[in-house]
Amino acid sequence: MRNVQQDANLEAKRRAAAQACEFIEDGMFIGLGTGSTIKVLCEHLAQMVDDGLKVMCVPTSYSTELICSELGIPTTSLLQCPMLDMAFDGADQVDEQLNAIKGGGAAHTLEKVVAMSARRFVLVVDESKLSPVLNSPVPLEIVPQALRLVQWQVEQLGGEPLLRMGLRKDGPLISDNGGWIVDASFGEIEEPARLDASLNGIVGLVEHGIFTFADTVVVGSANKVRVLER
Repeated sequence: MRNVQQDANLEAKRRAAAQACEFIEDGMFIGLGTGSTIKVLCEHLAQMVDDGLKVMCVPTSYSTELICSELGIPTTSLLQCPMLDMAFDGADQVDEQLNAIKGGGAAHTLEKVVAMSARRFVLVVDESKLSPVLNSPVPLEIVPQALRLVQWQVEQLGGEPLLRMGLRKDGPLISDNGGWIVDASFGEIEEPARLDASLNGIVGLVEHGIFTFADTVVVGSANKVRVLER
């Protein structure tokens, strides 16, 4: 059964998603992230499409692609449309400087590619995702054969790497790209940009979940929405 907090979070997501959709203009090419907040945004966007809005969307996961298919949202890929007008995504955590940690859904590699392909990158979150400083584990998508090497390199940076295991399957969780996911704990991340650069130098790491380039963060609560700009 749903509890009161879950209902409040869902309402906050709906408010934030509705506000974010106001940024969309007819004829735009849009990137769509992955996760529960983006599912809510897709539901709102689908109604806009039904009302005549013309858009083309690039999903960042099989999950979002299926949602778009079910809701009648037209999709394309970065191969057909390498530059996007805007990209929307959720986040696991956002700090006061609008840096974020993403990857709870193991889709952060394509999410980052799509976000970097957009002229404007918008994070859509409920207020529970805000934190004065980032301190959640950082998801890392890795080449499976590089597991031990990546773990060692993460430890050299002061992190504690943990291989994410699959649910309702034996063995590691496998991303849409065929990679494994390692969740690396670094405690409080005082300098996200520095850790971003350090992680980029790890051999065997495909992509990490630190995002330091959001242009806008739309924050929903039970009774209001805030729009934060970098």
